[in-house]
Amino acid sequence: MGCKMMKRQKINILLCDTFPGLLPPEIPSYASMFREMFRAVDGSLEFEVFPVMAGVLPKELEKDELYLITGSNSSAYDDDPWILELIQWIRDVASLNIKLIGICFGHQVIAQALGGEVKRYAGGWGIGIRESVITDEIMHQYFPNGRLRLLYNHHDQVTVLPPGAIVIAHNVFCRHEGFRIGHHILTFQGHPEFTSEYELHLIRNHAQDEDEHVKNEAIKSIQRWNHQGRMVAQYILNFFNLT
Repeated sequence: MGCKMMKRQKINILLCDTFPGLLPPEIPSYASMFREMFRAVDGSLEFEVFPVMAGVLPKELEKDELYLITGSNSSAYDDDPWILELIQWIRDVASLNIKLIGICFGHQVIAQALGGEVKRYAGGWGIGIRESVITDEIMHQYFPNGRLRLLYNHHDQVTVLPPGAIVIAHNVFCRHEGFRIGHHILTFQGHPEFTSEYELHLIRNHAQDEDEHVKNEAIKSIQRWNHQGRMVAQYILNFFNLT
C-alpha cells in the first residue's frame, strides 16, 4: 500500500519594504526575520517572497497556504501605485477566505482595504515593548494571563476597524493592537519578527529626529519586559492550522 505524502506548509511573504540602510550586518534581509521567527517554532515550513513594492503579488492562491503582509515605512493611505494594487489584491483575497495576516503596515493596509481607517497618530511614536490586554477569546487560550507584550515601531494607527473585525488586544496608546475577521484574517500592530537587539539598534542609530524621552522610555521597556514574538509565531501557526 502506498504512503500519501503530507504537503509541507508554506508561508508567502508579501514584502512591502527592504529597509535599506537600517538593518545591521547580522540580519541579511527583512524577509529573513520572518523566516527565523517561524522556523524557531517549526523548522519544516517553506517560504516564498513576493517583492510587492516592485509590483509583484501572488497570482495563484492556495487555500492551505498563508499570505503575510509585512511592515513598511510607507503608509496605508498613500496613493503609490503598488499600495493601491495591494489594496485591491487584499479585497480580492478576503472575498475568497484565503488565509491572510498583516504585521504593522500589513495590519493597517488590510484595515484600509476592507473599509477601516488609518491615520497618523496624534499621540506620537509607538516604540519599545508595549503590554496590551487581550480581548479575544480565541487568543486568550494561548495567552492565559491575558497579556500580550510585543515590540513596536509605528506612527500610524488603525482608527476605525473594518466591518466584521474583532479586536484581539488593546492598550491606552493603541485601541486596536490587532484584529481578526472570522478565522481567515489576523493582524498585529506590533512586530513579532523583531528582536530586542534590532529594536535597540533602531533606537540608537536611526532615530535622531525622535524625542529623547520617548527613546529612553522605549529602552527601559525593553530592559523591563520580554518580547513575546515566538509565542505570537506559535499562535499564528495554530490559528491558521499550519502546525
